[in-house]
Amino acid sequence: MRNILMKLSYIGTAYHGSQVQANALSVTEVVQDAMETVLGRREDVKGCSRTDSGVHANCYCMNFRTESEISLYALKRRLNALLPEDIGVLECRQVPPDFHARYSCVGKRYRYLIWNADGKNPFYRGRALEYWQALKLEQLQPVCEMLCGTHDFRGFCSSKTDQENTVRTVYRCEVERQGDLVILTIEGDGFLYNMVRIIVGTLLRVNEGKLGMEQVRRALEERDRSLAGITAPACGLYLDEVFYTRPAGWA
Repeated sequence: MRNILMKLSYIGTAYHGSQVQANALSVTEVVQDAMETVLGRREDVKGCSRTDSGVHANCYCMNFRTESEISLYALKRRLNALLPEDIGVLECRQVPPDFHARYSCVGKRYRYLIWNADGKNPFYRGRALEYWQALKLEQLQPVCEMLCGTHDFRGFCSSKTDQENTVRTVYRCEVERQGDLVILTIEGDGFLYNMVRIIVGTLLRVNEGKLGMEQVRRALEERDRSLAGITAPACGLYLDEVFYTRPAGWA
């Protein structure tokens, strides 16, 4: 019995998130359909996390156990031949028996893309938030820096979260501009439901002058969701990397 780690990349626009659902198409369901064709049975897969409807992934990890003797190279090639154009297998490799895509994870990196121009770019439709008002990064970066460290992020998560422990450590949070594209990059040991999207929505409200640093600080310290910003649309969010060993830059 082999334990296989599979890394995927996908555009989430057509899917209702990564997790299998009874009445909606998910990324995992489509991948399992292809796996069943290749392996001859429907293997149980373990995903690294749940991504919401419309969220994308540059790197999404899942593992499964199989008695199939197919080579890892052939597995990747055959799955990619069967999968739709918006899902791709980046890598298949054998991992130790106790490896679990979710529970072996020590952290993740997300990116949020904002097309910050008054002109429409069709290449980013559905793959970035279109936001015409000029983003003033010099005002946003201090907010990002304030969110770094270990905090209770209950004020920056959806009320629908099922997590009792809402303390998380953010090791990196920064915004950068690449032409008309503004990118938020955030790394941490874990993220709550809608946490990154609420952080983005908070930055947008700061940029618009509707929130100040003190109110953001209160949202963090008082754990009050009503003091933070909106939940930004899912279309700009990407799961960018899943860490199974701590990056060197993490303190």
